[in-house]
Amino acid sequence: MNKNNIILIGMPGAGKSTVGVILAKRIGFDFIDTDLIIQAREKCRLQQIIDTHGLKKFRHIEEQILLGLHPEHSIIATGGSVVYCEKGLEALGRTGTLIYIQASLTDLQKRIADMGQRGLVMAKQQTFDQLYQERTPLYEKFAELTISAEGINAEQVAKEIEKKICQRRTAPMPWS
Repeated sequence: MNKNNIILIGMPGAGKSTVGVILAKRIGFDFIDTDLIIQAREKCRLQQIIDTHGLKKFRHIEEQILLGLHPEHSIIATGGSVVYCEKGLEALGRTGTLIYIQASLTDLQKRIADMGQRGLVMAKQQTFDQLYQERTPLYEKFAELTISAEGINAEQVAKEIEKKICQRRTAPMPWS
């Protein structure tokens, strides 16, 4: 299997979906958003799944979606909780480069206006700050590349990812 995909990981609000769409357009790849696949399959929003079935069931659904993907030449925006689905994330990692879009806690809190409707995969008593502290080391563990989104917009993040991917590869990229 070729490692010709780009998999975006990071906290909710880091810009994975927005950057993913821009990057897919820039390099002519397909775009896949795993959260949208989950919502389409389950026929409800992420928050509804979490509220109705709980975190454990949601993570099981997410892992099954990840294990069922067989992407080629795709930009894949994952849900922020993907780092809890080790088997699924490792399977995706075999198909492409895992890139952590890093953003500060302050920036993330500004970007997420209505966390209740967003479908944050977190325990009821957990704060966003605690979630950030818990997940950051996991993103860093799985990432092959880290791109800081501090002080730059989604277009600039996409351009930086494209540049870093090109630098890592000795052969020309398919979109070159």
